[in-house]
Amino acid sequence: MEVWVLFSVFVTGLIIGVPVAVTLGLSSATYLILKGIPLVVMPQKIYAGMDVFVLLSIPGFILAGNLMNRGGITNRIIRFANALVGWIRGGLGLTNIAASMLFGGITGTAVADAASIGGVMIPGMKKAGYPADFSAAVTAASSTVGPIIPPSVPMIIVGALSGISVGKMFMAGAVPGILMGLAMMVTCYIISVRKNFPRQAWQGFGEVFGSLAHAFWALAMTGLIIYGLLSGLATPTETAVVASVYAFIVGAFVYRELPVRDVPQVLIESGISSAAILALVGFANVFGWILVSEQIPQAIANAVLSMTDNRIVVILIINVLLLFVGMFMETIAALIILFVPLLSLAQAVGIEPLHFATFAVLNLMIGLTTPPVGVCLFVCAGIAKLQLTPVVRAIFPFLLTNILVLFAVSYYSPLATWLPSLLE
Repeated sequence: MEVWVLFSVFVTGLIIGVPVAVTLGLSSATYLILKGIPLVVMPQKIYAGMDVFVLLSIPGFILAGNLMNRGGITNRIIRFANALVGWIRGGLGLTNIAASMLFGGITGTAVADAASIGGVMIPGMKKAGYPADFSAAVTAASSTVGPIIPPSVPMIIVGALSGISVGKMFMAGAVPGILMGLAMMVTCYIISVRKNFPRQAWQGFGEVFGSLAHAFWALAMTGLIIYGLLSGLATPTETAVVASVYAFIVGAFVYRELPVRDVPQVLIESGISSAAILALVGFANVFGWILVSEQIPQAIANAVLSMTDNRIVVILIINVLLLFVGMFMETIAALIILFVPLLSLAQAVGIEPLHFATFAVLNLMIGLTTPPVGVCLFVCAGIAKLQLTPVVRAIFPFLLTNILVLFAVSYYSPLATWLPSLLE
């Protein structure tokens, strides 16, 4: 009975729009009271969920991204991306996607990508003659690449949950992230040709190399992060701190667009964002502990395995389940609650943990652009000053494209495991 109450309170909270962290806390507290378990257990489990060393890297990467964004990175990356692909039919759409691929490798979060790139590109695309719904849709869809290409906050969470090397997780996301970006570019080009969207004049190789020179220090940050992890010179947490210092120096003294007086405000904003994520991690840990104590993960695994132990079918079931969950639940909460039980199921049919972790994160990133709780959809619709419905219609081709990439990664493991295997 207590378990049914737990899920009832949780689902009700999601339906009426209560923040996910609060919903997790309320449902967990209700369960503990009904079960007669002292509520002192709750803060203990919340602290235990947050007391993981690798999670300290999250505030660092968020701070680094905010410093670089405030320090003039967005316009430089957009200029470089536009020089590369802006001359093709639908060039601003392609620029949008390319910029997200480059920018995502710095922020590690999809919402930051959608807000930063969208704030510049959506008005620009509308002014150039692109429909507002298409402009918002391509921005929302491409923003999901950010948490796939390293660095990635969801990948850090998965590493903390599973013990998989965060460096390997970052590398596992590189190829799928690039594939997603390229596939969306193809989709964008096809739509642009069919609807005769505008194109820009070729600006010449001088602009390509000039814009690359201006964006170099911003793009080099991704190389710094990856080198620090792969070389073994720094842990993810240490790499995040180095990235933050680097971002401050570049923004304040190289680009000279980050006034020192703005740094305290950036620190406060980054602290708020980090606190929100870690609070979610803490409450989700309580919820996950309850599920484990009630043996829900084993029940899920046994239920699926009683129907089939076919690897192909199990991967399909996992993907359908995560796609459905991603429509209603925030990514990090879904990972903390579902990752461990689904990992047990995946391993039971011979799926490598690294492979499973990669397509699970990829799957839930797609959820950021699916109604009714697609956060990136709401952000981009707001920037475009549109209702959600036209943006949902416009994003459908990109969703289909991303799901095709998801299934390619799910069923062909080298797409996720080949690059990390080079580190061994």
